[in-house]
Formats: sequence, C-alpha cells, structure tokens
Amino acid sequence: MGVVVRKTIMRLAHSSIVLSLIALVITGCGDGSGLIGIATGGGGGGQTAQALGFFVQPNSATAGQAISPPVEVVAKDSLGNTDSTFTGAVTVSLASNPAGGSLSGTTTTRAAAGIARFSTLVIDKPGTYTLSASTSDVTVTSNAFTVITATGP
Repeated sequence: MGVVVRKTIMRLAHSSIVLSLIALVITGCGDGSGLIGIATGGGGGGQTAQALGFFVQPNSATAGQAISPPVEVVAKDSLGNTDSTFTGAVTVSLASNPAGGSLSGTTTTRAAAGIARFSTLVIDKPGTYTLSASTSDVTVTSNAFTVITATGP
C-alpha cells in the first residue's frame, strides 16, 4: 500500500532568491513515484517590481535646490523584502502640486540592487508636495513634504 500526497504548498525565502510557490505532487510509492515541481513568482527577475516603497522619503527642501538627502525608491518582492535583482527604470513625478511647482533634475533612473536613487530632484516653488514613484507596473506616493522659499544669497 502506497502513500499518496496530492498537493503540498510551501513558501520559501532565502537571501535575494524568493520562491513564492512550490507545488509538489507525488503520485505513488512502491511501483514508482512521480514528482513534479513548479516554482513561480518571486522577485522581479530584473525588470518587474512586485511593489515599490520610499526607502528615503523626500525631506523638506528649499525652492530651487536639490532635495537632500537624496530620495530613494526601493523595489520589493512579494514578501515585502528588497528585491535586489530589480534593475528596471523608476520614474518620479509630482503627485500633489497645489503650488504649481515644477520638478526638475533626473526624474527617471535605473535601480541598482533594487534601489533607485534620485540625487538631483529640484522643485522651483515653495509649497507642500508629494512625489509619485512608478515603474511600468507599480506606483507609490511619498509622504507630504514642504519646500520653503530660498533666503539670502
């Protein structure tokens, strides 16, 4: 008499390799066993992020000067960990813009080890803003931050 296991599902995470689903089907013992393995999901495989987050939120800034420290956007896998295999393009834009400011600097950059760094972002007018970061599949909005008027030389 053989043991039959129809379906076992496991979720594993190891370092930067994430296996979201492993399904094993064992059809019998004794006369012969069949084993089928399926792995799907996981990290972005380089170009697709499961989720995005602001690793470094935009901080208060002075109009006409780069936001400091630089804004950083992190790609996350299906378990919420940094997807260090993600190297896709991330674009930031103004999500809320009640003061009518313009965002300049490098607004699209490729992630390295899952993190896209924006060190030259500048907003030209004082006000309260939020940024939006997006890939082709995912968008996230930052916390609100204030841009103040430049004072003196």
